Amino acid sequence: MKGTLPALVRFAEPVTRRLLHFYWRFARAATLGVRALVRDGEGRVFLVKHSYVSGWHLPGGGVEPGETMLTALARELREEGNIEIAGTPRLFAVYFNASISRRDHVAVFVVEDFRQPAPPRRNFEIVDHGFFSPDALPEGTTAGTRARIAEVLEGKAVPELW
Repeated sequence: MKGTLPALVRFAEPVTRRLLHFYWRFARAATLGVRALVRDGEGRVFLVKHSYVSGWHLPGGGVEPGETMLTALARELREEGNIEIAGTPRLFAVYFNASISRRDHVAVFVVEDFRQPAPPRRNFEIVDHGFFSPDALPEGTTAGTRARIAEVLEGKAVPELW
């Protein structure tokens, strides 16, 4: 009997860890998104306009289960801008986005080394897109997008909140 207790503990520990992980995943689940400030050789930034939300935004979206942030970033840039990352994106900051949920965070990356083989085609999600000079952003560019651009390009203070 004395030798069976350590065996039970070794068995129970991974099971308990998995059960706790399962519980925390649903009881305290957090969401994570990525956005990219893509700058071309002329210093312009790439913005998109979605069909389901108003305004111009930095391209990006949610990190899916099993994805890394960089994989999600590459996928979203390909989907929204036909942009292929060529170099290593630089993580700029991570923000808490309380307007989405009490558990949403957004990582902003700066992408300056990329290829865009052809302009993206408009689709059901992206209704407009383009590269814009930071001092001539299109009407309707969201406050959050303007703030992120100023933080990256002008060295403005980086808040914790989106």
